[in-house]
Amino acid sequence: MSFLFNRRPRTNTVDLPKQAKEQITKINGPGGAVKSEELAKTLTQMKFMLQGTQETETSPEQIFALVTGMIHEDLLYLLALNLYRLPFESRKDAQVIFSYVLRFKPPNASPKSDPIALSHVINSRPQVLVELCNGYEHKESATAAGTVLREVLKHDSAAALILYDDPNKSPENAARGLNGIQVDVRQSGKGVFWNFFSWIDQGSFEVGADAFTTFRELLTKHKQIVAQYLSTNFDLFFDNYNDILMKSSSYVTKRQSIKLLGEILLDRANYAVMTAYVDRGEHLKICMNLLRDERKMVQYEGFHVFKVFVANPHKSVAVQKILLNNRDKLLKFLQHFLEDRTEDEQFIDEREFLIKQIRNMPPTPVEPTQKPALLSQQPR
Repeated sequence: MSFLFNRRPRTNTVDLPKQAKEQITKINGPGGAVKSEELAKTLTQMKFMLQGTQETETSPEQIFALVTGMIHEDLLYLLALNLYRLPFESRKDAQVIFSYVLRFKPPNASPKSDPIALSHVINSRPQVLVELCNGYEHKESATAAGTVLREVLKHDSAAALILYDDPNKSPENAARGLNGIQVDVRQSGKGVFWNFFSWIDQGSFEVGADAFTTFRELLTKHKQIVAQYLSTNFDLFFDNYNDILMKSSSYVTKRQSIKLLGEILLDRANYAVMTAYVDRGEHLKICMNLLRDERKMVQYEGFHVFKVFVANPHKSVAVQKILLNNRDKLLKFLQHFLEDRTEDEQFIDEREFLIKQIRNMPPTPVEPTQKPALLSQQPR
């Protein structure tokens, strides 16, 4: 019968977040290795409590207690902040915990309500999202942080918080979370979103690839938010995009960035952004240089951006001058451009259309009858 008295009591659900907080705050100090091992065990317990095991089913009441405990102890922020410090298996467990916690709704919650932890992050602790983004600062945490981010980015509000994060924001607005966003105020370029350019271009291959996937999700899945954001921050965004991503020394980054640019410009939600982009001669020069790249897929993706300039019925005088000054060279060049794409009928039709458009341009530039609305808002 003695075994009945030697059994260790099960850890209370509410105690786990407290334990994890105490352990995670000490993993970088003296005795950190021991605390790291203890934290690993705690995170494993939390994971099993959230997803269950073959022997035990999950309990909504226990999960609710665990989630509210994590909110109370600010554990989501601490996990995001220290994700790169965790051992490999603990990072995987933390990723699972984030995924479950940020999706959990109590059984009696309204179907239209946000998960309670996600609502807390969005309205009171947006720094959790910022620190998840900062996971790209370390190759150890990039994949785990990116996976969680893309899950959270299914929500427009999370995307807005990342886009509009700015250390120059007043403390009052920063503390208000989503309600503190001012969409008509230009960004300083010092917020976490702007770090994606360097993470993509200068990080290791794994970091850059994952960061680009999140970057693309951010810019293509939230059309109205992004259209407003790009309109307000047009110069800052495209100066970074053109100078860093479009000129990247990485073939993969360069090709993906050109393709993404084409997607952004051709999205109907970004019509005002597109007309402003193709109005500028310096942008056309970048695209014309892409057509001469030694790599055919870069040429091909560049072609899909170049065609937007040529097809624009309201070309600026600057764009017309460039096209007219290079008309003979362009016509000769396009006749044989990617001529091995014999089975790509759409490309062949578009190439012929561009040749016709350039050939039929008037001999001298004509002042356009319509100018981009953004030009009056964006000083140069």
